[in-house]
Amino acid sequence: MSSLAGAQLVAGASGLHRTVQRLNVMEVPDILPWTKPNELLLTTGYPLREIPESLGDLVAQLHARRLAAVGVKLGRYLDRLPPEMLEAADRVGLPVIRLPDDVAFDDIINQVLTDILNRQAAVLARSEEAHRALVEVVLAGGGLDAITDQLGQVLDGTALVTTPGGQVLAQSPPPEADWPPGGPELWDSDGRLRVERLKHGTGVPAERGAPVAMVPIIAGALDHGWIVLVAGGRLLEESDVHVLERAATTAALVITKELAVSAVESKYRGDFLHDLLAGHAGDPDHAVRHCASLGWDIDRPLVVLVAQLDPGDAPEPHSPDLRSATERFATAWRRVVGEHDPKAAVVGYSQELVVVMGVPTRGSPRETVRKMVAQLSGDGGVRRPFATGISRVVTEPVLLPQAYAQARRAATVGHRMHGPGSVEDFDGLGVYRLLSLVPDSAELTGFMRETLRDLAFGDDVETVDLRTTLQVLLDTNNVAETARILHFHYNTLRYRVGKLERLLGPFTTDPHLRLNLMLALQVQRMQGL
Repeated sequence: MSSLAGAQLVAGASGLHRTVQRLNVMEVPDILPWTKPNELLLTTGYPLREIPESLGDLVAQLHARRLAAVGVKLGRYLDRLPPEMLEAADRVGLPVIRLPDDVAFDDIINQVLTDILNRQAAVLARSEEAHRALVEVVLAGGGLDAITDQLGQVLDGTALVTTPGGQVLAQSPPPEADWPPGGPELWDSDGRLRVERLKHGTGVPAERGAPVAMVPIIAGALDHGWIVLVAGGRLLEESDVHVLERAATTAALVITKELAVSAVESKYRGDFLHDLLAGHAGDPDHAVRHCASLGWDIDRPLVVLVAQLDPGDAPEPHSPDLRSATERFATAWRRVVGEHDPKAAVVGYSQELVVVMGVPTRGSPRETVRKMVAQLSGDGGVRRPFATGISRVVTEPVLLPQAYAQARRAATVGHRMHGPGSVEDFDGLGVYRLLSLVPDSAELTGFMRETLRDLAFGDDVETVDLRTTLQVLLDTNNVAETARILHFHYNTLRYRVGKLERLLGPFTTDPHLRLNLMLALQVQRMQGL
């Protein structure tokens, strides 16, 4: 600027990156209460002439209030600035500028304020132009991919839309070289953006990497993810964040629209899949054709997956988060299953999700499902614990009801035996599969009580210890090996064996009693199922 053409930087060169957003004039000693962040403070030195020894402390206090810079006109009230002040300014990085002697403050104020206003007007115009372009994309029927493409062109960078956990949903074309930027500080090995290392606005992940700006996509009270800009070889500015905030609003409209359409389609798809799994879909050929119209292929070898949300972790029935949690659960499964089998059927219900997918060409269904569950957990989109059950392979659509029952049973028993996060297939249930088929739980409880007697229900230390000893004895069928496993002296274990036989009968010599005890212990583990 012409008014600052003869200005000279005398200290604080490391703070030249600071942004000037306003101006102030210091003509009273107690200026601190009147300063604001990002100000250029102008002074003739008049209020400082009596306290030159305190200017070092004043610089530290101005820095603490995030002042942009100090401009001083020397000659009339101050002949020079004290070395203590300049040293303090260098130390904290607060630029101190000696102003030209022949320039009035009003000339500086007019030029700087005019420039600031022009820059703000340019930012608003750029933001408005980007908003109009994005709205036109949406009105033309464009989705998240179209928004990121347009945004990447407007902001000269790579734009992304991610889930709340950082899984990329849409992305503008990145540069051919050096992508993805930032390395492990910014990206997981599976391509997830590490949003937990970033924050709203602009920043640099960890200690190095590409400059990144990110803004949350929020509609109402629901968090739909993040819109992110990775700059290509330039520093990001606040104006970039303003454009991203406009883009986040547009992205929220697109996501809300897609959710509304998806809700209607999901209801229709869910009703038909429910009829199919209940055996009420009618003629098998008609069911195959109808599924094909929905994008599902059931005319091939299939397995059924059932993922059950942990009922103990469910939100209240009237909680505003109930719908979003189940929708996110289903959306995350659709995305992961679609990567393995685009023709699979994925439908979510209130506390359960059902997948009808083709048999994997590589590896077993159990291995494939374990990979999908691990991917879901790493995504961050699925926060609530769940258990997954896998059916046997079926070769005809008419067998899908049977496979669905198997998958549900595997999920239920697996959750009971191994807790949340279990992945169990029907053939791997073993004896638990047979026990779970007994419809009368009271009969199972009675059998357990009659067989285990006093060991059936007690939770005290002695009862649990005796049950553990009995289980290991039945597993090994060897007293010496049991003593080694439980770290007991041989004679101590012989005493315990005698106590157990007095309580339960001669199980060491009666194979039928041993079988009954083994079954009763499994029922005891399944108690409450």
